[in-house]
Amino acid sequence: MPKIIISTTNDISTDNRVNKIALLLLELGYEVLWVGRVLPNSLPLQREYKTHRMKLFFTKGALFYAEFNIRLFFFLLFNKSDVLLSNDLDTLLANYLVSRLKRKDLVYDTHEYFLGVPENQDNALAKTVWTKIERWIFPQLKTVFTVNNSIASLYEQDYGFRPKVFRNISPVTIPEKVKRRTELGLPENKMIVINQGSGINVDRGMEEALEAILQIENAVLLLVGSGDVVPQLRAEVKNRNIEDKVIFVDRVPYAELLQYTANADVGISLDKDTNINYKYSLPNKLFDYIHCGIPVVCSRVVEVKSIVDKYAIGKSVNSHKPEEIASAISEVLSHGKTYYQEKLKKASQAENWEQEKEVPAEVYKQLLLSK
Repeated sequence: MPKIIISTTNDISTDNRVNKIALLLLELGYEVLWVGRVLPNSLPLQREYKTHRMKLFFTKGALFYAEFNIRLFFFLLFNKSDVLLSNDLDTLLANYLVSRLKRKDLVYDTHEYFLGVPENQDNALAKTVWTKIERWIFPQLKTVFTVNNSIASLYEQDYGFRPKVFRNISPVTIPEKVKRRTELGLPENKMIVINQGSGINVDRGMEEALEAILQIENAVLLLVGSGDVVPQLRAEVKNRNIEDKVIFVDRVPYAELLQYTANADVGISLDKDTNINYKYSLPNKLFDYIHCGIPVVCSRVVEVKSIVDKYAIGKSVNSHKPEEIASAISEVLSHGKTYYQEKLKKASQAENWEQEKEVPAEVYKQLLLSK
């Protein structure tokens, strides 16, 4: 059985895109080993494939990336594999070097336009280093995936080579039995506006969403997940004594996350157009909202707005003014979930992992046949 080693720098327990690929590879007949890292707040793992989580001395910055790639290089070098799957530029160097040394097939899956992430925009040295690595390796790659057509076009402009696209769409995994709100600690008599995910960060619009929810009667903001802006939001909620308007839930397993989603009345996705990656973002939560049957209020980022508009499953806002966000949420809430159900059902039937996985499946089948 051909063996594939998957590499990511993030926490394996919360990466749903790569988990979907790992499960697909199992279906196709690969032996799968996923290498990532373990963090103090990492959730326990129980997967159908093998995993290896490295505990690192450094957790961020240049020393983290250097340590990770050095350790990953030696791990890949001394472990048997037939195919290497590198996820994002921060794992590519080690994978590329080992693929050349051992003459193994290398697949590169870039989940974003890495040179456009905010961290690189604010750090000239980091951007220079990552740019040199990408410009050296990318033109030599044969199999590249990315997350949407907008980002594929950016890479095509840079290198004259268009990656294949499969979007980060969740499978249709609505809970068979949806828990009651009381079981989840949620209010029964209020409308719930949810934002979910592990990227509740600056420029994702949550500061404005907090201000907006204060303008909507009989509604609460539910934030499920983690991110660098969450501590600030928690402190503000406490200082302003508005705990009755905002509910925080830490990261939970995906199946439990969907319980919260299914109990919400509207989902929000409010990324700001402050950098290339946010401009072209297409977060997995959008499809969770769709599959769980809740309408969406979104910002005007290209990929998200196009889906919301295509299926008429919510409303987009033209700015991040709290009053405009509040108005859009209020309008969607006034229609109610039932109003959107047929449109959401149509979107769910078209936009799901069962359809989307055919693109990577074909590529990995061909690699399998070559072994």
